[in-house]
Amino acid sequence: MTLYVCATPIGNLGDASSRLVETLRGAEVIACEDTRRTLKLLSHFQIKGPRLVSLHEHNEEQRLAEMLGLLRVGAAVALVSDAGTPALSDPGFRLVRACRREGIVVTVVPGPSAVTAALSISGLPSDRALFTGFLPRSRRELALLLNEAAAARATLVAFDSPRRVRGSLAVLSELAPEAEVAVCRELSKLYEEVVVGMPAQVREALGEPVRGEIVVVVALGERFSAAGGVPGGEAAAAPLTPEAIGPWVQESLRNGRRTREVARELAERTKLSRAAAYELVLAAKRGEEPAAL
Repeated sequence: MTLYVCATPIGNLGDASSRLVETLRGAEVIACEDTRRTLKLLSHFQIKGPRLVSLHEHNEEQRLAEMLGLLRVGAAVALVSDAGTPALSDPGFRLVRACRREGIVVTVVPGPSAVTAALSISGLPSDRALFTGFLPRSRRELALLLNEAAAARATLVAFDSPRRVRGSLAVLSELAPEAEVAVCRELSKLYEEVVVGMPAQVREALGEPVRGEIVVVVALGERFSAAGGVPGGEAAAAPLTPEAIGPWVQESLRNGRRTREVARELAERTKLSRAAAYELVLAAKRGEEPAAL
């Protein structure tokens, strides 16, 4: 009656520990995020026998009864995510919590984690760290998050998508232009890359299109902490002048921001209504110049 929380490689199968292989080989059931990806891992190590059960963010709540039932009758169940350590911005938290509440033994098979890997390789302060899952999409939410990190004097660690990371860096360059940033891409894989610098420098160095799995590490530094955080956490973004609207909208869309998100911020930073801002953004997507305000 044991749940084994197993960390799996984040890109290099050579990072799989002998204990991981032994645990997966001995498991009766493996709860996994994507059965196809886990099957590839098992095939690589010639593991046959365990039954694979999908457990992901959309069905974890529904799977709890089944998993708990198996554990109660003594089954050895391994929990894995697609890559890295389960339950860290990945499925598994609810199952682990339910097992703890029922007195079911939970043990860890530690190993790779993109969070700790990025922090360790970034060269940024690591004595205090705040992991926040994926970076928020909106400027205001990102500003609030930076203020949280500044208040805790912590280095921020977060995932981001390759489609959005340039947009995130553009907003960071407005909110905290002198922050230290490390964008860690494809960690442990053939094309591993770590770009370090101020947000604008990193954004330029990345170029486009950006590909691969992304972890962003941000150190605001003592000056930001002493100042009580970064601007923008409580106040609205700076207004956009009429001549700046077109370039700002086009840049936001190029950086992968959603139409409604761009329109919402445009309305906040101009005198436009939400509806008018939305129409302007749609026009920009069609390649039309914005009408004079």
